[in-house]
Amino acid sequence: MQVQPYLTFYGRCEEALAFYQNKLGAEVLFKMRFSEGPKDMPPPAPEAADKIMHASFKIGSSIVMGSDGDMSKPATHAGFSLSIAADDVAAGEKLFNGLADGGSIGMPWQATFWALGFGMVTDKFGIPWMVNVERPQQ
Repeated sequence: MQVQPYLTFYGRCEEALAFYQNKLGAEVLFKMRFSEGPKDMPPPAPEAADKIMHASFKIGSSIVMGSDGDMSKPATHAGFSLSIAADDVAAGEKLFNGLADGGSIGMPWQATFWALGFGMVTDKFGIPWMVNVERPQQ
């Protein structure tokens, strides 16, 4: 069994996919626009036709899914954070800084009592992230 996050980008999914490709090395595995839906579905509103109905992308070995979702609703993301376990401090800091580009830092990148490097950031799409490089066990 796997848990795979499904993120709603409220009209900014295409931009988010490009951002994650650039900043995290994400690989887009699948992308379907509302206009590409089955013919028995009601046609999308003209402003939604080119928006993304469903996408999946890979970050490291994890699969994340996303959509533009219901663009009439305000963007809200609360009660969760996506966590990235980086291999080393330099890689973790690079990921953290990439996610912080246009976003807001909740906890600056730093060593902690549990980690060689850790930081919390909300990216420019409102998605909260934690980047962590575990401290080796003593």
